[in-house]
Amino acid sequence: MEPKFADVPDELWARVERLLPKGPGGGRSRKPDRTILAGVVYRLRTGCQWKALPEQFGSGSTCHRRFQEWVREDVFTKLFTEMLRFYEEQRGIQWDWAAIDGFMSKSPKGGT
Repeated sequence: MEPKFADVPDELWARVERLLPKGPGGGRSRKPDRTILAGVVYRLRTGCQWKALPEQFGSGSTCHRRFQEWVREDVFTKLFTEMLRFYEEQRGIQWDWAAIDGFMSKSPKGGT
């Protein structure tokens, strides 16, 4: 695995850590959110199965469970917004230019 996918960079982590919901107290200690986020990003980037995640991210079921928690909490919308801000500061975004890619085909059951 490429080292750049093994962890969340410190500068980015400092910005997104506050957006993640705190886990329930008590019971066994949770795998750190930073490790799980790196695993989720790795899984989304590679398309591998959850169970095929490298061991460094913890178990695939733990990553998947936390991913589902974060989806319910709308964390990824907040992360996306923060990452856009981060990228804007680092490289700049040309907000006056955009493109949408699409595909059109006939509907097999008709329709308008």
